[in-house]
Amino acid sequence: MKKILVTIGFLFLSFGIVKAQITDFEPKIYTDSTGEEIKYRLLKPATYDSTKSYPLVLFLHGAGERGNDNYSQLKWGVTHFAEPKFREQYPAFVVAPQMQEEEVWSQLITSRDTTTFTASMGETPTRPMRLTIELLEQLQNKYSVDANRLYVTGISMGGFGTFDLIQRFPNKFAAAVPVCGGGDLTRAFMLKDMPIWAFHGTEDQVVDPGFSRSMVEAIHLAGGAPGYTEYPDEGHIGAWVQAYRNPHLYEWMFSKQLNSED
Repeated sequence: MKKILVTIGFLFLSFGIVKAQITDFEPKIYTDSTGEEIKYRLLKPATYDSTKSYPLVLFLHGAGERGNDNYSQLKWGVTHFAEPKFREQYPAFVVAPQMQEEEVWSQLITSRDTTTFTASMGETPTRPMRLTIELLEQLQNKYSVDANRLYVTGISMGGFGTFDLIQRFPNKFAAAVPVCGGGDLTRAFMLKDMPIWAFHGTEDQVVDPGFSRSMVEAIHLAGGAPGYTEYPDEGHIGAWVQAYRNPHLYEWMFSKQLNSED
């Protein structure tokens, strides 16, 4: 009985910690000049000092977190950035926009046969991606953000969005972490100089790991050196649970900056 009570107490404590981490993400709305808007959450450095410069991490959620509550996008992965020890070690801005139902980060036309996985992106970004790009510019103007240390990561649909964004702006981000995603193979050459670490699960039944594998291979063929981790026993959700638990991912990501030989 004592063991059960201790377990229940631990679960309530864990829930309270996660809830506290979520509330650290301030709910906000970006509105463009035409009245179009996108809701987002913003995590600021715990001890923000405007005289210092901080990195910024953009997190793109998956299809299941679409909506209008400005909350669901925090369901997976991104709350790690709000852990007290993490914020102390890696003070940074973290931005998590939320797209509406039926929207997508990337308007990719995907196809595959038994050996080939291909995807082509549109010439212009989707509505939520366009607003997110504008939002990043606004945040850079408002806060003391280090333009040489912008990072982007995303899961599932957000993994495709991550590739979409860095292919549109190959010189903007210092590093990218697409999880369970894919990109436009014809534009893979644009990413040969970008630090990328992609993740996927071999047992993924939602987004075939072939999309990640093909993208990584295409970047390699173009002369790049992207990292790739595929978890042999994980499916769709398990892949990003494992990825965001990996402390080496954050060491790697936050060490990257533009105009650096690292």
